Amino acid sequence: MESVILQCDDVTVDFDGFKAVQGMNLTLVKGELRFLIGPNGAGKTTMLDVICGKTKPAAGKVLFGKSGGIDITRRKEHQIAELGIGRKFQTPSIFASLTVHENFEIAMKQNRGVFAAMRAKLRKEDGERIAAQLEMVGLAEKSQWRAGGLSHGEKQWLEIGMMLLQEPEILLLDEPVAGMTDNETEKTGELLEEIRKTQSVIVVEHDMEFVRNFASFVTVMHEGKLLKEGSMEDVQRDDRVAEVYLGKRRDVDASRSTA
Repeated sequence: MESVILQCDDVTVDFDGFKAVQGMNLTLVKGELRFLIGPNGAGKTTMLDVICGKTKPAAGKVLFGKSGGIDITRRKEHQIAELGIGRKFQTPSIFASLTVHENFEIAMKQNRGVFAAMRAKLRKEDGERIAAQLEMVGLAEKSQWRAGGLSHGEKQWLEIGMMLLQEPEILLLDEPVAGMTDNETEKTGELLEEIRKTQSVIVVEHDMEFVRNFASFVTVMHEGKLLKEGSMEDVQRDDRVAEVYLGKRRDVDASRSTA
């Protein structure tokens, strides 16, 4: 039986009368790679903000963990992070002047200040974890590079690796492949498939080719509400989704076929 790790019930977010999210329900199971898609303004990023504690909902609740879960609806961001939910924003947040390895060292000792973390000695097991993480995100050969010299995609992988060193149970990613080359996008998809073996992942994404290639389950939002859930094939066959999200592409294809 699948183990539920996150449950959002009837979540509503109101920004001075504008309901960015309206009665949204979302259930995530352990080891799932979930893609959250929809047109601009659908409320996707706001849902991530609610889950990580950046935004507090006007109504509804968010439960995290097994056996009914812990109610994290009103908890602060750092408290939610400590419980095991990691959030990555669109722009990489790394220490550009430090090496890749030094960035990982700081991530290992994040409860200390940056300079204190740099002075502290790594335990053998910490070094082994960093080495394994460098290998996983494809940066082992660039561990002594300055982080600022990495490509855009590599910076994204570096930050994902830094987050994974905190051992979150859920990883929230907002448009991770935006601005990447085709090769970097493919490698990112492969990385996410590897991550899901030990963590659950929610990805907000606009790149439909990327979603088609790597999604096993998709949640579609529109105007702050749940529109459709299912496989990418099910979602693409839904007339409502075609109308509000995929319709333009479908119309273009149809016009070409009749030209």
